Amino acid sequence: MDINALFESRRLEEIYGTDESEISRQKERISKAVSSFTDRFGKEGDLHLFSAAGRSEIGGNHTDHQMGQVLAASLNIDSLAVAAATEDNIISLYSEGYETYHVDLKDLSPADSETGTTAALIRGVAAGFDKRGFKTGGFKAYVTSDVLGGSGLSSSASFESLCGAILSGLYNDNTVSTVDIAKIGQFSENIYLGKPCGLMDQMACSVGGFVHIDFANPDNKEAFSDDTYPKIERIDFDPSDYGYTLVITDTRASHADLTDDYAAIPAEMKKVAAFFGKEFLSQISEDEFMKNIPGIRKAAGDRAVMRAIHFFGENRRVGAEAEALCRGDFEAFLSSFASSARSSFEYLQNIYSDRYPDQQGVSIALAVSDLVLSSPQKGLSRVHGGGFAGTIQTFVKSEYADEYIEAMDAVLGTGSAKKYSIRKYGAVMIV
Repeated sequence: MDINALFESRRLEEIYGTDESEISRQKERISKAVSSFTDRFGKEGDLHLFSAAGRSEIGGNHTDHQMGQVLAASLNIDSLAVAAATEDNIISLYSEGYETYHVDLKDLSPADSETGTTAALIRGVAAGFDKRGFKTGGFKAYVTSDVLGGSGLSSSASFESLCGAILSGLYNDNTVSTVDIAKIGQFSENIYLGKPCGLMDQMACSVGGFVHIDFANPDNKEAFSDDTYPKIERIDFDPSDYGYTLVITDTRASHADLTDDYAAIPAEMKKVAAFFGKEFLSQISEDEFMKNIPGIRKAAGDRAVMRAIHFFGENRRVGAEAEALCRGDFEAFLSSFASSARSSFEYLQNIYSDRYPDQQGVSIALAVSDLVLSSPQKGLSRVHGGGFAGTIQTFVKSEYADEYIEAMDAVLGTGSAKKYSIRKYGAVMIV
C-alpha cells in the first residue's frame, strides 16, 4: 500500500466526504493504523486498507426480525482495518483497546468457548464465506473503530462487515456483494455469537448510503441462502437539503443484564404470529390480527399484543416515510417519525426495562430533548435501535443543532450528543 499515493488521490473524499478537517483526521488515523500494524505484526507482505460504516436506523424500530420494512443509513463513522494476507490459514486480528484474537480456519464449526466473543464473530464470518462457496484464508489485521460498542450505532455489525470486506478483498477479488457480506454477518451473529438479531444492522453497515429495505420473504426460504432477499431501494436523501441535522445522543445508560429484554421483543411478536400458524408477523394481515385480539391476549399475553400493534403501524410508517422522502416531502416524513416515537414508547415499550424502573436513561434523554426543542418546528426525537439503553436519534433544525447538543451534553455528559452525516459507502476496500 502506497500511503502517500492514497493521500494524494481523491479516494478518501469518496469514502469520508469533502470536509477538509475530516480528511485531515482520517489521514492521521490511517497513518497511525499503518504504523501500529507494523509495530505489532512486522512487515507482512502487501498491506490493504478496509472500512465498514456504522449505521443509523431511520425508520422501522424492531421490524426487521419480523420480516418487515426499515429505513437505514450508513454514517460517517467506521471500523477501519489495515490487513495483509498470510499463508498459515490463521486470522490474527488486534482490535485497538482490546486484545489480539487468533482464529484457526481449519475448524469453522462454532466453539462453545467463543460464544459471545469477538473471536466467535471472526470465525462465523469465515464460516459464512465457506458456506456460500467463497474463498477464505488467513490474514493479520489491525483494527481501529469510532463506532463505539453499546452506542446503538451497530459496532458488532460494522465489525462483521469489516471482516467480510477483508476476506472479499484479500481472497475473492472484491467480488463478494455487500448484500452477501451483510447476510454472512447476520449468520455469524446469530449462530456463532448467539445473538438473535435481524438483518437490518448488517445491511446498513455493509451496503451503504440511505436505503429502504423490505425483508418480506414470501417463499419463506432461509434468508441466508435466498439470493432474491431482501428487496433494497436506494433513496437520495440528505437531511441537510431540508435544513436539518441528524444528531444521535448516547444516553450512557448501562446495557448490563438487558439481553432478556431485547430477546423478549421478537419472541413475543413470534408468539402472536404462531397463533396464526406463522413464523413472522409480516405473514399475517393487520385485519386478521385485529379480529383475533381476544384470543391472542389469552395465548400470548397483553404485552405481546401491544408489540404486534406497534409492528403493524411501524411497518406502514416505513413505507409512508420512504414515499415521502422520494417525493421530497420532509414534513410528511417528520410526521411519521413523530408517530414512530410515540409507538415505540407506548406500544413497543422498549424505552426502559420494567425490571429496572429506576434506570431510565432513554426516557430522560427523550424528555430533555422535548424540553430543549420546545416545539416540533425545532426538531423531533425517538429511540434509536434496540432500546432500553443506548441512544436516541434527533432531526433538529440546523440553526438549533449546536444549542441542542450543548443542552443534551449538560444533562448526559460532554460528548453525549453528536452530529452525523450519511455516508455513500458501507463495507469497502479503500486501497
